[in-house]
Amino acid sequence: MPPPPHQKPENVLKRAHELIGVKQAPAALTLLHEHITSKRSRNVPIASLEPVMVLLVEQAVEQKKGKLAKDALYQYKNIAQNTNVGTIELVLKKFIELAAEKVTAAQQKADEVQSTIDATAPTSVEDLEATETPESILLATVSGEQSRDRTDRAIVTPWLKFLWEAYRTVLDILRNNARLEILYQSTAMQAFDFCLKYARKTEFRRLCELLRNHVQTAAKYSAQMHAINLNDSDTLQRHLETRFQQLNVAVELELWQEAFRSVEDIHTLLSLSKRPPKNVMMANYYEKLTRIFLVGENYLFHAAAWSRYYNLLRQSAAYVAAGQGKKADNPPASEADLQRAATFVVLSALSIPVISTSRSRGAMIDFDEARKNKNSRLTTLLGMSQAPSRAGLFRDVLSKTLLRRAQPQIRDLYNILEVDFHPLSICQKISPILAQIGADEEMQKYIAPLQQVILTRLFQQLSQIYETVDLAFVQSLAEFPEPFQVTRGMIEKFIMNGNKKGDLAIRMDHATGVLSFDVDIFSSAKAVHAGSAAGSAETGSVQRLQSTPSQIVRSQLTRLAEAMYVTCRYIDPSFNEARIKARDAALARAKAGAEQEHLDVLARKNIIQERKDKASEAQAAREKDIAKKKAQQEQLLQQAEANRLADEQKTREAKRLASEREQIKKQEVESMLKDMKLQDLELEDLENLDSNKIRMIKLQQLEREKNTIAEKLRVTSKRMDHLERALRIEEAKKLPEDYAKQREGDVAAYELIKAQTLKEAEQKHKEDVELKHRLTRLMPFYESFRADLHEHRRDMFEKRRRDAERELEKQVTQRRKEYRERKIRERREREEKERALREAEERAAKEKEEELKKQEARKEEMARIREEREMEREKAKEAQARQQQREDEAMARRKAEKAATAAVPIREREAPAPIAAAAAGGPPLLPLAGGKPSWREREKAPAAGGGASDAAPPPPAARPTPPPVERAPPMERADSNDRAAAGGPPRLNLLGGKGGGGGWRDRLAAKEGGAPPTSGSTPPPLGRPAPPSRFGSDRDRAAAPPMDRAAAGSGRGESDAAKGNGPAPEPLKSSGGPGKYVPKFRRDAGN
Repeated sequence: MPPPPHQKPENVLKRAHELIGVKQAPAALTLLHEHITSKRSRNVPIASLEPVMVLLVEQAVEQKKGKLAKDALYQYKNIAQNTNVGTIELVLKKFIELAAEKVTAAQQKADEVQSTIDATAPTSVEDLEATETPESILLATVSGEQSRDRTDRAIVTPWLKFLWEAYRTVLDILRNNARLEILYQSTAMQAFDFCLKYARKTEFRRLCELLRNHVQTAAKYSAQMHAINLNDSDTLQRHLETRFQQLNVAVELELWQEAFRSVEDIHTLLSLSKRPPKNVMMANYYEKLTRIFLVGENYLFHAAAWSRYYNLLRQSAAYVAAGQGKKADNPPASEADLQRAATFVVLSALSIPVISTSRSRGAMIDFDEARKNKNSRLTTLLGMSQAPSRAGLFRDVLSKTLLRRAQPQIRDLYNILEVDFHPLSICQKISPILAQIGADEEMQKYIAPLQQVILTRLFQQLSQIYETVDLAFVQSLAEFPEPFQVTRGMIEKFIMNGNKKGDLAIRMDHATGVLSFDVDIFSSAKAVHAGSAAGSAETGSVQRLQSTPSQIVRSQLTRLAEAMYVTCRYIDPSFNEARIKARDAALARAKAGAEQEHLDVLARKNIIQERKDKASEAQAAREKDIAKKKAQQEQLLQQAEANRLADEQKTREAKRLASEREQIKKQEVESMLKDMKLQDLELEDLENLDSNKIRMIKLQQLEREKNTIAEKLRVTSKRMDHLERALRIEEAKKLPEDYAKQREGDVAAYELIKAQTLKEAEQKHKEDVELKHRLTRLMPFYESFRADLHEHRRDMFEKRRRDAERELEKQVTQRRKEYRERKIRERREREEKERALREAEERAAKEKEEELKKQEARKEEMARIREEREMEREKAKEAQARQQQREDEAMARRKAEKAATAAVPIREREAPAPIAAAAAGGPPLLPLAGGKPSWREREKAPAAGGGASDAAPPPPAARPTPPPVERAPPMERADSNDRAAAGGPPRLNLLGGKGGGGGWRDRLAAKEGGAPPTSGSTPPPLGRPAPPSRFGSDRDRAAAPPMDRAAAGSGRGESDAAKGNGPAPEPLKSSGGPGKYVPKFRRDAGN
C-alpha cells in the first residue's frame, strides 16, 4: 500500500490524544513513531515537533517499548542537533525521569505486596509451630529464592531492565558530541548511581566498557563535526570527574578488577591533561588505590599508596595554610587526618612481608619479565620514578618524622620489629599491640601479614643465638592473642617457605622435633638461587647481636684491614700529618671556591628563571595560536552551517511546490471519483488512477468488509472466553474444600512414612552396634601386624640407604676419573691449537714478505717505464719546437714576399708580358698570379744568356694608384690566341693553376716549336685534383720542406729555385689577381 499522506505535528498530536482517550495507546504510539521517523518531518519546525516527541517518550515508557523509543530518539537527535540542542536535552531528561519514576513505583508496589504477604502469612497457617508449609518447602527446593526475591523479580526487575536500557540508549545518542557533552556526563553519573543503588554489578561492568569504547571512538573520529576534543582542558576535566565517580562506585561494589581498570583510565586521562588535577581528586585516587592493593594482597604497593596519600595531605595542608589554594580543591587535612594517615603508612610498611608468601615459579624468565612489567605499571600508576621497596619506605618514614605523628602502639610495634633485639619476648611484647590492632576494624586486616613479619624476625634473631632449638619451644615463643593464634603446622609451613625463598636456612628433624640453624662457614643464609625470583622483599640487614661463622669468614680481611689502618694511625706520625694536610687543603679549596660557587648558583638560578619565562611565553603563544585556529574553525563551521541551511531552505521550497502540484492533481482525481460514485472510499494515493486501479480500489473495499466480519467473529469468540473465565471463577470457590481433603490425605501419608523411617533407622543402628562389637576382638591382631610391617619396612629402608651410599661413592669416583681425563684431553687440544696457530702465523709472515718483494719489483718496473715515456715526451717536444720554428720562418718569408709584390704597380707587372708576346708574333699572354714570368720565359732566359738577376722581377717600389680601366668596345668573338692583339681581355687562368701553360692551343704550338714539355706542363688527369692532406704526423711535417707556391702557373711545376735559375724561394703569398679565390685566413695574414 502507498504510504499515508504527511500530516502536521498538531494534527498528529491531536489524533494521538484521541486514540489514548479511547484506550488505544499502542496505535497512538505507532502513529507518533511513524510521524517522527518520516523523512518529511525533517523540515518541520522543532517547536512543533517537540510536543510530539515528549508524548511519544511518555507512551513508550508506559508500554515498555524501549526499542521504539530508541529509534525515535535517534531520529529526533539527527533533526534537532544542528538547530536546537536544548530540546534534545529536554526530551532525553524526560525519558530518564519517567523510567526512574517507574522503577520507584515498582519498588513501592513490591514493598506493598510483600508487606501484604507478611501480614497475611500468620493467619493462613493452621499450625503456628509449623512455620514452613509443604508448598513453601517444595517451592524453595525448586527455585532457591525467598518470597521477597520472587516478588522483586516479577515486579521490579522488568522496570530495572528498562531503566538500564534507557541509560544505554541515552549514552549512545549523546556520545562524541561536544554540544551534548554536559548531559552525557550527567547521564553517566546517574547510571553509576543506579548501579550502586540497586547493586547491579554486571550492568556496572558493561557501563564501564561502554564508556571506554566511547572514549576510543571519540579519539578515532575526532575530525567529525561537533566531535569532542580530548585536548580541551574542560572536556578532559569532566571525563576525569566521571572516571573518579566510576572508581568510587567500583570500590563500593567491591569490583576490584573493574576498579583497577578505572585507575588505569584515570592515569591515561591525567597523562593527556595539561592542567594539574585537584588535590582532592588525587587524594581520592590514592585512597582507592590503597583499598585495591590491600584486596589484591600487594602489601608493598599498598604501603606506597598510603605514603603518597600522606604526602598529598601534608602538601594540601601547607597550601591551605599559606593561602595558595582553595579549601574546596584540597582534601581535609586536620591533625587527626594526618595522624590517621601516618599511622596507616607505618602500619602498612611494617606489614610488608620480609619473606614473600607467593608461590615460587622457579627460574622462569618469562614470569620474571611479566612481574617486572606489572611492577612498572603499578609504579607508573602511583606516579613514582622508581619501584618502591620496604627499606625505601622506612627511610621515608624516618626522614619525614612520621613516627611522631603515628599512634603510640604503632611506634612501639616499629621499635620492636625494626630496632630492638629480643627473640625470647618479641611475641609477648607484641601480643597487646596485636589485640589493640585487632579491635580496630580498619587495622584488623593487617594482622595476617604482621604475623608473617613477626615470625621472620623471631627466626632471624633465634639463628644468631642458638644452633639448635626445640620446635615446641619455638611454638611457645610464637604465642599470639586468642583470635590470632598460630599452630605448629603454620610454623612448619612458614619455615619451609622461608627455606625455599632463600631467606632462612633451617633444618627440621620431625623425629626429635628439633630445628637446626645453618652453621656452615662457607654457606650464606641469604643464598640467591633460581627459585628466589619472587623472594624476600627486604634486601638490607636485620638486627644483629653477633656475627655468624660464615659472616666472620667473609669479613676477616675487612677486619684485618681496619686493624692495620688504626695501627698505622698510632705508629706512623707522617700518616696523620698527610691526612691532616689533605683535609686542610680541601678545606682551603672549599673556602676559596665558595664565593664563585655561590655566584654560579645565582647565575644558574637566573638562567632557570629566564628559561621558565621563555617557556611560559611560548606556552602562551601556543595557546593563543590554538585559540585563533579554533575560532577560525568555528567560523568555517558556522559558514558551512549557514550554507547548509540555505540549501535546505531551497530544498524545502522545491518540495513545497511539488507537494502543491501533487495536491491539485489529487483534487482532480477525487472529483473524477465522485462522478464515479466512489465517494465512500478513503484514498491515500490518487496519482495516475485508471480503470484497473479503480477496480483494485473496489476489491480493497470488499477486503475491508471481509475484515470487518472477521473482527465481529473475534469479538464473539472473546465473549465466549469471558464466559469460560466466569465458570472457572465459580469453580475456584470450590477449590478450598478440595484442597482441605487432599491435605488431610497428605498428612496421613506423611505420618505413615515418618513412622516407617524411624523404625528402619532404629533397626540399622542396632545392626551397626553389633558389627562394632565383633570387629573390636580383631584389634590386637591388627596392632601386632602393623608393628611387624613397620619393622620390616624399616629394615628395607636401611638396606636401600646403604646401597644408595655405596652407589654415591662409586659415582663420585667415576666422575673424578672423568674430570681428570677431560682436563688432560683439553690440555692436549689446547697445545695442538697453539702449534697450528704458530704455523699459520709463520706462513702468513712468509707470504707477506714475498708480497712485499713483488711490490718492490713492480715499483721499479713502473719507474723505468715512466723514465722512457719522459724521454719520448722530451724528443716529441723538441721536434715540435723545430717544426714550429720552420713554420715561423716560412710565415716570415711569405710576409716579406707579399710586401715586395705589393710595391710594384699592377699594370707594370702585367702589361709587358702580353706586349712582348704580341711583338714576337705569338698569342697574347695573360698576366699570371703575382706578376711572375711563366715557364716559357724562364726557359727562354737561359737561352738568351740572361742571368737570374735579369729574369727576376723588378725591386719592389711604392705602389701607384692605378688609373681607371677603360672598357673596349664590343667586338666579334675571336680566337683565344688573338685576344690580346684584338685588344680583348686577357685570358683567364684555367682550373688547377694551368694558366701558366696556356690552353690546348699553347700546348700544340709548343709541340710544333719543338720545345720539350716540362713537368709542370704535363696535363693533369681529368677531374678536379685531390688537395694535399692537411693532416699528418709530426714526423712528416718536420721532414718535408715547405711548399713553394711563389712560381707562376700551376703549383705542380718545378720552381726556379729548384732548377737553380732563380732566387731563393719566398713564402707563399696570395696573388690577388682576378678569377682567384683567396681564403680568409690568407687575407688576414696578408694584411
